[in-house]
Amino acid sequence: MKFNIRGENLTVTNAIGEYVEKKIGKLEKYFQEAPTSEVHVNLSVYNGQQRIEVTIPMQDLLLRAEEKHQDLYAAIDLVIDKLERQIRKYKTKVNRKVRQSGSPKYVFAEMERDFFVNNEEVEEDSLDIVRTKRFDLKPMDSEEAALQMDMLGHSFFVFRNAETGDTNVVYRRNDGRYGLIEPN
Repeated sequence: MKFNIRGENLTVTNAIGEYVEKKIGKLEKYFQEAPTSEVHVNLSVYNGQQRIEVTIPMQDLLLRAEEKHQDLYAAIDLVIDKLERQIRKYKTKVNRKVRQSGSPKYVFAEMERDFFVNNEEVEEDSLDIVRTKRFDLKPMDSEEAALQMDMLGHSFFVFRNAETGDTNVVYRRNDGRYGLIEPN
């Protein structure tokens, strides 16, 4: 793996860089062949909070996790745990389905079957849809949708864009501002 480590509001020292590479390098055990993609790591400090974002783009999968903590090294450990859970969850889901050769199933190294059968995380991470809502999408602009979202107290709102007629999603970002998701 090639590493692209950036720091915002902090200097990435050799010790920090080596620690990140060592920890992320341990993820290679989950793959048959080490990913050749570039691992993007963004380290930042805001308001005394250390934050790490890790993105590993692969052919059939995008691994991404972020974590905040008072201690940078603890944040790195926590983000690695998240990435490992994502890999295990994805591999378990893929193994449940019959896939043809060349599918994402073959990206991961073969592991002990008992690990996935006896691991409690498989049950915790399994997808369980508990409620379905149906509603008509009212045509509106993104600002009206953001106001509706705030009035409902939700973190996102699905609406039909009055100008384009497409289905869009407005959402509240972690920084308190708003984001808009539009189809291509």
